[in-house]
Amino acid sequence: MRTKKIYIAGHRGMVGSAIWRALEKEGYNNLIGKTSSELDLRDQNAVIEFFEKEKPDVVIDAAARVGGILANSNYPYQFLMENMQIQNNLIDSSLKFEVQKFIFLGSSCIYPRLAPQPLKEDYLLSGALEPTNEWYAIAKIAGVKACEAIRKQFGRDYISLMPTNLYGPFDNFDLKTSHVLPAMIRKFHEAKIAGNLPVKLWGSGTPLREFLHVDDLADAVVFALDNTFEDNLYNVGTGKDLPIKELASLVQNVVGHTGKMVWDTSKPDGTPRKLMDVSKMEKVGWSAKISLEEGIQSTYQWFLENQQNFKEVKI
Repeated sequence: MRTKKIYIAGHRGMVGSAIWRALEKEGYNNLIGKTSSELDLRDQNAVIEFFEKEKPDVVIDAAARVGGILANSNYPYQFLMENMQIQNNLIDSSLKFEVQKFIFLGSSCIYPRLAPQPLKEDYLLSGALEPTNEWYAIAKIAGVKACEAIRKQFGRDYISLMPTNLYGPFDNFDLKTSHVLPAMIRKFHEAKIAGNLPVKLWGSGTPLREFLHVDDLADAVVFALDNTFEDNLYNVGTGKDLPIKELASLVQNVVGHTGKMVWDTSKPDGTPRKLMDVSKMEKVGWSAKISLEEGIQSTYQWFLENQQNFKEVKI
């Protein structure tokens, strides 16, 4: 099993690189990765040629066009079409070239905006999506359904893992486009360096959010690779959430910032709560291992070691 040829699409990203590290650690020694300049996954012919030449046994799809609310709002067509092109080319070529195992990675945004909490896999397609990222979500839902269709029609072991909010090494710390946790790490750090200035944070701090370290997701992917699951769709998360205010205090303590926190309530809060039901993954024998505090500490350490690559920020 450890000699199987595994192609990781998106191996340079936060998720793909974590999966690569986890597989190497487990003794997998036949991994393939291609940068976007080496292989444009939107190009069907290029993807077919790649599969014809490499003939991977396993494909892990961690490639996607991603971005925040602003990017999704400004480029709806690209978010829909490019994500569908990437995954359709990978899934269809995997079927054609008899890839036995395919692991498709999505996002919790595939679930309806007003679905009951915690989010169960059964809630898929049971209501309207969150308008701010529906283009990305629709593409990902199509990927989930394509893998499900292949399971039904061809009996292949193609599964979909839907992670909650991810963070960790190689995260995006650009304050214009980053998600809440890396943005907080950077804001508190910059404010500390500048003499513990006050840190302004968006919203009221009351929404509840769940966070999963990317190394835990990578561990779940390795688990899915080593085991055969009965179903096609599984949530991956911690099953625990906390208010954004509590998250801010955790980050502040880890960073060592001693100034004030100022909450700008004129800014939107977003969805009040987004928690994954992870009982299906727990039932098959997997659960998250990295505590949030431990994860924030290691992510901050990575930030410190790599901050020369980040642009200057004005507090």
